Amino acid sequence: MLGSRTDLHIFDAGSVNGPLYCNEILLPYVRLFRGAMGLQFLFMDDNAPCHRTVAAEQLLESADIERMDWPARSPDLNPIEHVWDFLGRRLAPRTLPPVTIRELRLALQDEWAAMP
Repeated sequence: MLGSRTDLHIFDAGSVNGPLYCNEILLPYVRLFRGAMGLQFLFMDDNAPCHRTVAAEQLLESADIERMDWPARSPDLNPIEHVWDFLGRRLAPRTLPPVTIRELRLALQDEWAAMP
């Protein structure tokens, strides 16, 4: 977005639910980008359950954030799926693959920062 990207956000608390998604993604990132972009901002997420909660819907509506229509079961249309594939391919050939959550976190952050 805007010729840049945020730091990789890693959720510390296992599964992501609606309130966690709102507090850790929508409020600090998406609402901020909406303010920078103005009315032409169109938000793209997918049909993940945490994206479709009442809390997420209400937050987006209250911030006047328009969401892109998204067809069900369409991972090939979602650019983030290509990013996950890229990161996986970068981690796979490592001589010492990450074996702990901490090592995985650090390896993903390194690869994210090195991504063109």
